[in-house]
Order: sequence, then C-alpha cells, then structure tokens
Amino acid sequence: MEYSDFISILNKSIFHKVKLTLLEKVAKNPDRYVGLFRPTKPRAKLVQNITQSNEIRFGDAFEVILEEYLKIMGFEMIPRSYTFNDEELKFDQFFKNETTIYFIEQKIRDDHDSTKKRGQIDNFEKKTKLIFELYPDYDHIGMMYFIDPSLKKNKKYYINELNKISEVYQIETHLFYGEEFFKWIDYSEIWQEITQYLENWNKDISDFPELNFDAESGESFNEIKEISPKLFLKLLANDKIFNEIILTLFPEKKTLFLLLEYYKAKRTGNKVFQKIVVILESRLYNKVQLSSSKKLSEFM
Repeated sequence: MEYSDFISILNKSIFHKVKLTLLEKVAKNPDRYVGLFRPTKPRAKLVQNITQSNEIRFGDAFEVILEEYLKIMGFEMIPRSYTFNDEELKFDQFFKNETTIYFIEQKIRDDHDSTKKRGQIDNFEKKTKLIFELYPDYDHIGMMYFIDPSLKKNKKYYINELNKISEVYQIETHLFYGEEFFKWIDYSEIWQEITQYLENWNKDISDFPELNFDAESGESFNEIKEISPKLFLKLLANDKIFNEIILTLFPEKKTLFLLLEYYKAKRTGNKVFQKIVVILESRLYNKVQLSSSKKLSEFM
C-alpha cells in the first residue's frame, strides 16, 4: 500500500467530522460537560472527549487498513454484516480463498476487563456458529488479533477459551499479537511497512487536539452546518453551554458568523431557522443577554 493511501485512511477515519460529532454530543448530554457533578473543567472534558473518540476511531481505521492489505494478499473479502438468531453480527474481517473461510475479531490492544473479554469470546463463538451455516463446505479458521503487541493482559484466558471453541466446533483458531498474524500468513514485510508508516504518521499529528475551531473557520462551517437545527438551538439557548463550550470552541466567532449568514439565507418559511437567526444574532451582537432560566421551549 502506498503511504499516501495509508494516511488517507487514518486521517479520514479518525478526524472526519470530529467537530460535528463533538457538538452533537454536547447538545445531547450537556451535563457531561458543564454539569455540577464533574471532576473536570469544560475545556478538559472537551479534550478528553476528542482524544477518546480518536482512540475508538483509530481502531475503526485499522479495520479498513487490514482489509486493504488482505485484498493486496489476494484474498476475497466477504460481506461482514449479518442477522443471526435475531441478532446483528458484524465481522471485523471476513474473507476467503478457494478452500477456506477466515474471520478475525480485531482489536487494537488486549487490555479488556473481565466483562469485555468475556464478551469478546461470546462474539467469537456466535460468529463461529454463523460461518458453519453460511459456508458449510469450506474449511474454517477463526482468529483473535490484537494490533498492538505491547499489551497481552488476557493472553492465557483467550488461549484457553479459543481451545475450547476449537474442540467443540472443530474449527482452527489462533490468537495473534502484532507481527504474529503477518508471519503466520507469510507476509512479514507488510507488518514492517505498517510500523514504518505509523512512525511517519505520528510525527505529523498534533500533540493535543485543536479546540479553536475558528482556526479553520471555513472548514469548520462546512462541517458544522450539517448539525440538526434543533440540536444547534440547544447549544445556543443555554448561557452556560454557550459561554463555557461554544465560546471555547469558537473564540473569535468567525464560524458562528458564517453560520448566521447561512441560516439567514435559509430562514424564509422555516420557523426553526428563523429562531436560530434571532438567538444567534442576540449572542453575536450582544443584543440580549439570554438567561439560563429562560425556558428552552421559547426558542424551539
């Protein structure tokens, strides 16, 4: 895989619509950010939210990356989502060659607690049952694969549980960390490429997430204008949210002025947009100091 393709997957998976997602979370659960019973200031909570979200999205990105490498190796990818026993199941990786069906339960690191590790095995067993129904005439190989080889918290547990599944279902199972999977599949050079690409990519990413969304106001506007108007009203109508969250994210108000013009152009015949214009003008031009005691219904 070319380096440009590799980092494109990472950047798109991790950073795409981060601003929009953050505002939606604040609007839906404001007390998580400005509530009294919080051990962190709103700014710290915003940073925490973005970094945690990026960690989750990093795992999503590696599902895409590994799938692309499997295609390069010559495997045929199989659709990953199914309904089985009235439950939705999605394989992290699902692929085949002429004789064998493979599936992988893929995670970044082996650091799960007792409940989550049990859930991993339960999912693995359900998918084992499913592939026998989908592909009874193939050989089957199931793998648990942790990308980061530095943590092996539950290795003994997973080995024991996978051995049990092998005995019950007569399926070949494996537990891999880091390079082990690529060695097993005889493509060690791909692991070397992945680690080199990650080293290069890590040199370019920021130490901390950028909280000033006005730094790229045009880009921020194009992303944030997709927010639900009703959610946007919630962000604007509450003094505490506006002063401690919105003004932290938009300190120069550049993006907010762009949003104001956007809603002005669309407000004709749309009552929700009209209300957004009124309240946003009040905020930006300090026409009225809105009280947090005002009922939100007055603006909805």
